[in-house]
Amino acid sequence: MLDQLLPNDLFAIALVFMRIGAAMMLLPGFGESYVPPKVRLLIALALALIVAPVVSTSLPSMPGDVLSLFVLAAGEIAVGLFFGALARTLVSALHVAGVVIGFQTSLASAQIFDPINSQQGSLLGTFLNVIGVFLIFATDLHHMMLVALADSYTVFVPGAPPPIGELSQTATRFVARSFALGLQIAAPFVVVGMDFYIGLGLLARLMPQVQVFFIAVPLQIMLGFSVMAMTMSAGLYWFLTNFESGLIGFIGRG
Repeated sequence: MLDQLLPNDLFAIALVFMRIGAAMMLLPGFGESYVPPKVRLLIALALALIVAPVVSTSLPSMPGDVLSLFVLAAGEIAVGLFFGALARTLVSALHVAGVVIGFQTSLASAQIFDPINSQQGSLLGTFLNVIGVFLIFATDLHHMMLVALADSYTVFVPGAPPPIGELSQTATRFVARSFALGLQIAAPFVVVGMDFYIGLGLLARLMPQVQVFFIAVPLQIMLGFSVMAMTMSAGLYWFLTNFESGLIGFIGRG
């Protein structure tokens, strides 16, 4: 029997490690491609050793057969991936904002490797992603991520059937919230860019001989950087506020 091969304490730590380890694969800052897998493994194991005694009362008893153990482990991994994906979705708002800002400043074609998304991305989107993750750690919001992950045991009880409907609604709400947040951060650039293009259109109609786009691109880039200098601090503060409010729903529930 499994209970004779695996002690109860070791089973509790392993069960907690499954959820935390799965979340560590996607959490911002912890699950990035530039973080060595061994470092993530050690962090997840250390957190499991800390969290397991705290949540031991909510953990189920050890299953008596391998199939039940597999189902329980799959559920814990799914919850961890779901939680990590929610936090990652909130951070993706910065990528949306960067893409919109890139189009409004004629810098959409400037591509660079994005270490957050592990792919080629726009220059401004990569800049916002990197500085956003940096601010999460600089403002200690990564502590809130870890606390919310520990408190997720009061929201998603191990061994209980997963609330598929509630999970779907939460994921949909976070995706919509992330997209709206990205547009809100980029809103000043959209307004200025629209006014700029309207002015270019009027200039092209009034003076057809002027090469409008030849003189417009340098002005648009300079105007975009000016707007960024004036609004970036407010945009990043709004991102941190929404990131905190998104995580706080998982803390202290139960």
